[in-house]
Amino acid sequence: MLFILLPSVLVTSFLSGVFGMAGGMVLMGILLVLFSVEKAMFVHGVAQLASNGWRAVLWWRYISWRVFRGYALGAALVLALATMLQVTLSRPVVMLLLGMTPFVAFLLPSQLQLNVERKGHPFTCGWTCMAMQMFSGVSGPLLDTFFVRSTMDRRQVVSTKAAVQSLSHALRIAFFGSMLAAGDQPISQNDAVLVVVCAISGTSASKLMLDRINDVDFRFITQRVVLVLGACYCAAGGWLLF
Repeated sequence: MLFILLPSVLVTSFLSGVFGMAGGMVLMGILLVLFSVEKAMFVHGVAQLASNGWRAVLWWRYISWRVFRGYALGAALVLALATMLQVTLSRPVVMLLLGMTPFVAFLLPSQLQLNVERKGHPFTCGWTCMAMQMFSGVSGPLLDTFFVRSTMDRRQVVSTKAAVQSLSHALRIAFFGSMLAAGDQPISQNDAVLVVVCAISGTSASKLMLDRINDVDFRFITQRVVLVLGACYCAAGGWLLF
C-alpha cells in the first residue's frame, strides 16, 4: 500500500503546488481504490493538509486574510451541520460527485458569476466548498470558480487557496477521524509522517515551476486539467454504480 500511496502523495502535491488544485482530485481517486470512503477521506485530509499547509507557509505574504476569515465562517457552519447529521456516501457516489464538480463549477450561468473579492462571496465560498469537501473529498474546481474572475495574481490565488483548503482539510480530519474506531486507523503514525514528508517535498519542488509559469498559462492549463479529470471520474463512478 505504501509503495502506491507515497509516490502518489509526492506527485499530486507537486501538481497541487503548481496549479493550486487538480492534485487533490487525483489523490482522492487513488485513495478510494485503497481504502473505504471514511478512511480515504481521513488519509486524503492528512496528505492535503500537509501539502496545502506547507504551500501556505511558502507563500504566506500573498494570502488574503479577508477572504480567509469569510471562508472560515462558512466552513464552520457546514462542519456543525455535518456533525449533527453524521452522513457518509458510497464509493461510486463519491466518485460521481468528484467528477461532476468541475463541470458544475464551470457551467454556472452568468448571473451567478462568483468572485471571492466581492462582499459576502468568501462566506459563500466557505460553506459550498466545505460541503463538497465533506461529500466528495475535493472542492478545488468549485473553489477555483470563486478565484478565476478575481484580480489576484497566481501567487495570491495559490496562497489564499492553500490557506482556506488547509482549514477545510483540518476540519475534515477531525470529522472523519472521530468516525473511525481507535483501532481502525487507516495508517500508522510512522506512515503518516512519511505521507507528510512526501507532501511537503512535492509542494517545495512545485515552487520553482510556479515561479516560471505565467498567469495566462496558469489559468488555461488549470481549467483543462480539472475538466479532463472530472470526465474520468464520472466514467469511473458510473461504471461502479451501474
